[in-house]
Amino acid sequence: MSTQHATPRNEAAQTRRAVGNILKGSAGNLVEWYDLYVYTVFAAYFQSHFFSSESDLQAGLEAMAVFSTTFLMRPIGAWFFGRYADRKGRKAALTLSVTMMSAGSFAVAILPTKDVIGIWALIILVFIRLVQGFSVGGEYGTSATYMSEAATSRRRGFFSSFQYVTLVGGQMLALLVLIILQNSMGGTVLTEWGWRIPFAIGGVAALVVLWLRRSMEETLSSDQLRAAHVKVAGEAQPGTMRLLLTKHLKPLLICIGITLGGTVAFYTYTNFILKFMNDTSGIAKTETSVINFWALLIFMCLQPVYGIISDKVGRKPLLLWFGITGVLFTWPLLSALGGTRDPFTAFLLMLGGLVIVGGYTSINALVKAELFPASIRALGVGLGYAIANSLFGGTVPLIGAALQKAGNIELFFTYVTVAIALSLLVYIFALKNKKPTQLDEEQGHAWDVAKSDDGADLVEARR
Repeated sequence: MSTQHATPRNEAAQTRRAVGNILKGSAGNLVEWYDLYVYTVFAAYFQSHFFSSESDLQAGLEAMAVFSTTFLMRPIGAWFFGRYADRKGRKAALTLSVTMMSAGSFAVAILPTKDVIGIWALIILVFIRLVQGFSVGGEYGTSATYMSEAATSRRRGFFSSFQYVTLVGGQMLALLVLIILQNSMGGTVLTEWGWRIPFAIGGVAALVVLWLRRSMEETLSSDQLRAAHVKVAGEAQPGTMRLLLTKHLKPLLICIGITLGGTVAFYTYTNFILKFMNDTSGIAKTETSVINFWALLIFMCLQPVYGIISDKVGRKPLLLWFGITGVLFTWPLLSALGGTRDPFTAFLLMLGGLVIVGGYTSINALVKAELFPASIRALGVGLGYAIANSLFGGTVPLIGAALQKAGNIELFFTYVTVAIALSLLVYIFALKNKKPTQLDEEQGHAWDVAKSDDGADLVEARR
């Protein structure tokens, strides 16, 4: 790959191109994660329509169990869409995933309840959530790959951080819809039929994103796409499990290790925490919704800040920040949160946890993308994330709710701390800081950028 002078005009054009593609890619990410999270945000209002338990706590546990089933499909979705993206292109895979998510949201919005069709209401709900889990399983790895490849070389941390800006933004948007509906129609109407509105909104938004993604640029070159379909005797084809497991098993295991503690912490502070504050802290639902919204808003805004920092100091220091502070402060933060009845104190404690988790969320997609070459990147990133996410992250609401119901919530604090500690070991021993990566070799080096005689930076030529 040759080098060329990056004049201010060329650099500005590259940045504009990157911004346009990142916005189109991240818009779909926003809607996909809104559609996924809207289930947990509104579960307290629709659970009585699908679950027969008379106890709210038991019905909530059953609702979280259904949410957890979506994670069973994530590894399958990651395999399917990862292979599809590595062989057909990132754009095609992202377009297909958002189409499936849109169909699922519309289906929930019109789904009859158990009073109308009996047990079939629950069966269909579970099926829809499995389809959406399949879809989002492909969205993560493909969007992480796309944003990392579409970014300019020296601002990869900043640009790729928008995956979690939009991921968190999806949950925040779901909370905003909840707050608006709580204040405009009240709990009774929300429970009767208002819970259908957010699912309908998600379906419509996904159709808009589907239209936007049609104009995305493909980050794989035509030569790479052609090469994916050329069979060479004795060699594994791009985007296949054979290639991943025979030549890239170590990066896959590292990817799982990177994800383990981060996904447990993320789902603790952004998902389970709403139910935790409602049931353990005893804070009113209307207040916990507002607490979550403002804490997530700040958390979302911090993602690009962390990304910029990583572009200066490297990726590993931020992961170490998350790992060390997560091990030290998870128990104190969650314990204090469980004992407080003051909404503002609860907000500060939740925000403290999110500030810690931000060291992982802001750059984890990029760190994983840097482990794999383009021929296997979407599959490697997606499958590594999905395996850890399904086994550990997706079960957080279920484990937390079960221990909460059993009166052993302290065991949950220990579970989160141990998970973070395991990932910390991976950050310390398996990752090196500011070393050339697979992405550097393909897209231009993020570090050690030489200077030309007239002061202009020399960067790797893009396709």
